[in-house]
Amino acid sequence: MNVHIQTSTVRVFIALAPPDEAKEELARELRPAYEAYPGMRWNRIEDWHITLAFLGELPVATVPLLRPPLAELAAARRPLELALGGGSHFGERVLWSGIEGDLEGLHRLAADVRTVVKECGIAFEDRPLRPHLTLARSRRNDPTSAVEAAAGLAAFTGRPWQTDRLHLVGSNFGRGPGPIHYRDIEAWKFAGTG
Repeated sequence: MNVHIQTSTVRVFIALAPPDEAKEELARELRPAYEAYPGMRWNRIEDWHITLAFLGELPVATVPLLRPPLAELAAARRPLELALGGGSHFGERVLWSGIEGDLEGLHRLAADVRTVVKECGIAFEDRPLRPHLTLARSRRNDPTSAVEAAAGLAAFTGRPWQTDRLHLVGSNFGRGPGPIHYRDIEAWKFAGTG
């Protein structure tokens, strides 16, 4: 008997999310850019995140393997103090805000998260961490908007905030045309004291 089994996948990453107050502070700073560059593809504020490890397309059945070790990692870690600050661009098309604060702790957390993923037997492209928050992408025929918007963010310094949770995120749920949407698969509170 021939049974066709469709393997469903989900695009997965592990991230931190700034609190609403920090995102709203940056959104206020971005108002002039929103008005000046309406042709850019702006990420939704609720989707803003700091990626610690991008795992790519994974079979849905693989995702549960990550839950216990990520929960254990978050439970053992104290929150980090970070802030959003400045702005720049990757190439001429991707606008982002920088991350300031306990960057050493952020790099350690990312390294530990990536170790957990590897110990689960999940292969992924382990690129160096460049802490940032992606805000928008300009269209192919628009070489200046991201560069100009980044210049407008250069002096921005956000208030410090504490990381609250480690997020396991899935993107492109209900894939189709239109913007990418993200949603938490699960999130774990940082509960460590050391």
